[in-house]
Amino acid sequence: MKFTKTTEQDSNYNHLEKMNLSELLNSINKEDKSVPLAVEKALPQIEKLVEQIVSKLKQGGRLFYMGAGTSGRLGILDASECPPTFGVSPDLVIGLIAGGDHAIRHAVEFAEDSLTQGWEDLKQHNITDKDVVVGIAASGTTPYVIAALEQCNENNIITGCISCNKNSPLSLTAQFAVEPIVGPEFVTGSSRMKAGTAQKLVLNMITTSTMIQLGHIKGNKMVDMQLSNNKLFDRGTKMIMAELDIPRTEAETLLQTYKNVRLAIQNYNNGR
Repeated sequence: MKFTKTTEQDSNYNHLEKMNLSELLNSINKEDKSVPLAVEKALPQIEKLVEQIVSKLKQGGRLFYMGAGTSGRLGILDASECPPTFGVSPDLVIGLIAGGDHAIRHAVEFAEDSLTQGWEDLKQHNITDKDVVVGIAASGTTPYVIAALEQCNENNIITGCISCNKNSPLSLTAQFAVEPIVGPEFVTGSSRMKAGTAQKLVLNMITTSTMIQLGHIKGNKMVDMQLSNNKLFDRGTKMIMAELDIPRTEAETLLQTYKNVRLAIQNYNNGR
């Protein structure tokens, strides 16, 4: 199959420096509108990947995201939001970035070119065939990610990927490839833009649908969320008031006692 990097193709716009601010913003927005449509076309691929993730997590496995640069940071962002949103262990969804934690804020030269570090990073977390590893790379050519997935395949570990280029080396390596093809970027090659937005949308879908399937949402509410600030405590209180039809003071007392919306509701119902 022929591989063409659409993320590196010339922008549909030129002479950007001559555009006024309104033209720039409207043009960027016009390009951004195409991203959800690209993700929609990839929904069957996303579904197949999520089915694998849910199955493995139900068996006690974990989900790993791997990437470099923007892709790595997006994986870490999505992973880091799972504990506060769904009340799960920070060891359930783990984000890894080429160059280590320093690379979250600063570019680490040539880190993404290593053919060995990705697998070494996974081994630091005692990776097993119970786990799922999803490589994230807009280009679909990042050596750090591809080489790690190759090692996973050899060790009977389920692999997936998110790439914004059709039939990329990464897509051909992963067992379950997700390919939202967003086309050329507004600024040629700046894949933090449309490609990054597509990756973020797919990551949102993966973890949100997985956590719902695992039972961490009741109705449409985050009943397992961590009560880490006053806003969230207030949200939890309102959930309990609505679910149990009780006054605020009683709901606050329940939440202060059980420190968890789900537990507060369950214990109230069990005590009736």
